[in-house]
Amino acid sequence: MEGYGKKVWLIPDMYWPEVTSEGHYVSHEAVCVLNTGNKDAKISIKVFFEDCEPIEFDSVICKAQRTNHIRMDKLNPTKNLGKGKAYAALVSSDVPVVVQYTRVDTTQAENAIMTSIAY
Repeated sequence: MEGYGKKVWLIPDMYWPEVTSEGHYVSHEAVCVLNTGNKDAKISIKVFFEDCEPIEFDSVICKAQRTNHIRMDKLNPTKNLGKGKAYAALVSSDVPVVVQYTRVDTTQAENAIMTSIAY
C-alpha cells in the first residue's frame, strides 16, 4: 500500500531563537513526518536562507507506518543552521508522507508552541 501524503513539502517560516532559555526546556524546531505506507521513507531537507547559500540534509529515515520528529538542531552539527536566523525548508521524500512543522519557544517565562501543516 502506498501511504497518504505527498513527496514534496514546503515550510516557509522557520526560526531557531538565539536567546537561551531560562528554564530546563530548550527552544527547538521539528519537522514531523508521518509515513502511513508500507515502505520506509528517505527524507531530504534543503534549507534556504535570506543571505547565504542553501544547506541540504540527506538520508533521514521515517520507517514504514511510523512517525519521525526530526529535530532541526540535531540534524548534523557540521552543517550548523545557526541561531537567530530566519529560514525556510523544502522537504522531499521518495514515498508519500505527511509533514508538520513545530516550533517550541522557551525564551520567555511564558513558553510558546507553534505548529502548522506544511504545504
